[in-house]
This record gives sequence, structure tokens and C-alpha cells, in this order.
Amino acid sequence: METATEVSCAEILKVLADETRLAVVRQLMSGPRRVGEINDELQVESTLLSHHLRVLREAGIVTGERDGKAVLYRLAPHVESKRRGATLELGCCRLVFE
Repeated sequence: METATEVSCAEILKVLADETRLAVVRQLMSGPRRVGEINDELQVESTLLSHHLRVLREAGIVTGERDGKAVLYRLAPHVESKRRGATLELGCCRLVFE
């Protein structure tokens, strides 16, 4: 049985099915970034990017921490520790980026 803090494989895949969220994760694979740095590449409405980052945080895929006035986002520790090159090991499956 799933606890309140666990997220099912289907839920993780649903979160990552959105191309904007997947693009955010791909950027964070190279290291932590601030919202402005993420949006420099994505060029989406700031409120939309905030929404996507919240969904990723709630799914436990990314974390955010205050860095002065900005928030520094990074892959969650359990996701980061399972990252191998251009591959994310999500426990239930593996995502390979070419």
C-alpha cells in the first residue's frame, strides 16, 4: 500500500509526460538552476513555469531552496543519486535522453 509521501510510477510518468516539465528535469540534470536560468531556455510565462515547478516538487522529482531572493531548484536527492549520464532511474522505470 502506498503511503502519503510515496508517488506511484504512473503518477511520476504522468508528471513527466508534460514536455515543459520534462524540459525542466533535463536542465536540472546538468545541475541546480534558478527560475530565471530555467526560463532563459524555455521562454514560458513565469506563472506557468511556477506551476510546473510546483507539480515537480509535489511529485518529489525536484526540490527548491531559497537562495537570497531567488529559489534554487535541483533534482531531488533520490532522483539525483539514481542519475546515470543522460538517464534517470526512477525506480519503476528508466528514462534515457539522447
